[in-house]
Amino acid sequence: MKVAFFDRDGTIIEDYPDHKWSSVENPVFIEGAVNTLKEVIRKGYKIIIITNQYIINEEYITMDQYHHITNQMINSLKRENIEILDIYFCPHGKSEGCNCIKPNIGMIEQAMRKYPEINLEESFMIGDSVDDIKLAINMGIKGFGIDIGVEFQEDNIYQLKTVKDLPTYI
Repeated sequence: MKVAFFDRDGTIIEDYPDHKWSSVENPVFIEGAVNTLKEVIRKGYKIIIITNQYIINEEYITMDQYHHITNQMINSLKRENIEILDIYFCPHGKSEGCNCIKPNIGMIEQAMRKYPEINLEESFMIGDSVDDIKLAINMGIKGFGIDIGVEFQEDNIYQLKTVKDLPTYI
C-alpha cells in the first residue's frame, strides 16, 4: 500500500501562532489542498495524517478543541469524497521527550504496526516544517517541504512552493 503521510496544520488547513489556536472554531482549508488530496488518492495513495499537537499538553487548547477541529476537517473532506485512512497526533509538549513528536518516527511506527502492508519505498511525507522533512529523512522516505526555506542535500527531498505543486512530483 502506497501512503501519503500529510502534516495537518499549514499543509491541509491553515496554521496559526500557538496562542491563537484557542479561539479557532472552524478549520480553514489551504488553497489547493482539497484538490491535491483528491489527486493523490487518484494516483493510488492512501492518506494518513501525521500531526504534532504539542499545543494540547502545553495548554493552548484542550483535547476536545483538537477533536472538534479535526472532526470538522474530516467531515468536510468526506463531503468532497476524500477518505483519510487514519490520523496520528502527538499531544506531548516539546520538552516531554516522547518518541512520537516529529521529527521522531513514533507516529509512522504506529501506522506501520496497524497497517503492515504499508510500502515505505512507495510512500512519502509532506509538510510545511523542517520537522516534517526531518521525519521523512529519519524514515528513509521521499519528503516534500512546502515553502520551508531550508535546503536539504538528500536526493529524495523536494521543495514545493505550495501544496498545489505536489501532484506533478508523484
